[in-house]
Amino acid sequence: MKKHIIIQPLLFTLILFSFSQCGKDSEVNNEEIVPTTTIVNTFNKAHLSFGDGRVQSKEGTFNFPVNSEKITQILMYVKLECPNGGCGAWDVFANIKVKDASTNNWFEMGRYITPYGVDNSQRGEGFVFDVTDFKSLLQGNVQLKSFVEVWTIEGWLLTVDFKITEGEPTYKYSAIVPLIDHTNNSQQIPYGEEIPNTIKLSGNISLPENAKAARLRSVISGWGHATPLDNDGRPSAEWGFRTHLLKIGTQEFHHVMGGIGCSSNPVKPQNGNWEPDRAGWCPGQEVPIRVNSIQLSNIEESLKYQYSFEDWTNDKENGNAYYSLSSYLIVESDTPIQKPVVN
Repeated sequence: MKKHIIIQPLLFTLILFSFSQCGKDSEVNNEEIVPTTTIVNTFNKAHLSFGDGRVQSKEGTFNFPVNSEKITQILMYVKLECPNGGCGAWDVFANIKVKDASTNNWFEMGRYITPYGVDNSQRGEGFVFDVTDFKSLLQGNVQLKSFVEVWTIEGWLLTVDFKITEGEPTYKYSAIVPLIDHTNNSQQIPYGEEIPNTIKLSGNISLPENAKAARLRSVISGWGHATPLDNDGRPSAEWGFRTHLLKIGTQEFHHVMGGIGCSSNPVKPQNGNWEPDRAGWCPGQEVPIRVNSIQLSNIEESLKYQYSFEDWTNDKENGNAYYSLSSYLIVESDTPIQKPVVN
């Protein structure tokens, strides 16, 4: 009996300990991941201007100490300040690109139009872009390129910072490839005339088999005061309201290039003619990012894509019309994923 009296409490203690440990394990397994934030500073008051040995573009390599599989969001902030003598006089095309080290191609993460002769301090931290789609490229040593198509000696002082949030993303793995990319300067795709064979607006896409989500990220802006005028008196392509069509397989996405309320832009007052609505963009503001989700149910192995512009013919009596266009294809999965094939 004494042996039983000694053993029973021991067994009871072991059982209690076992239940206690199970409870602790359960608590650990159910513990929520607390998001963490990393700030990465890149270009700091980089002077972009024109003339007398000055440059419109600068490149740099910066360390992003993050794990792309844990990233839930990346925000990019672009701040413009005036150098001594004031800011550049005109609203001009500008963007920030990241290099894909596997191909050495540059991808446009964000495009903006500079304000007329002022900074963007009224936007606090600056213009804001969600660049989470590029997270597979934004880790480790990253090459970035800043560009402002400035034609004055004053220009702007450019600062670019990133706020990276890590946590538990919906999908751990992603890949991004260019579908269409004509963004080396503000005047790439001629509108209202024959498009050269060197400009590719159509092709075929093969998606990886394990893709769980797919979307398109497009940025479009136009320039030129070409005629004939529209019925509302607007020339093209800076001012003429248009609807563009992006077709992927049987899915169609319409990009409406209309007014977005330039007079209500918080970066004001500006110099020059900043208040009238342009076609899909405003001076002193981010150019809108257009996101289209691709439905993957019953999708074909290979998809055709085509980007097309609304019919209009330039009469060549008042110069040319142009569009600058980038459109990227992003795929996501909960298992390691290869890049889509675009040709």
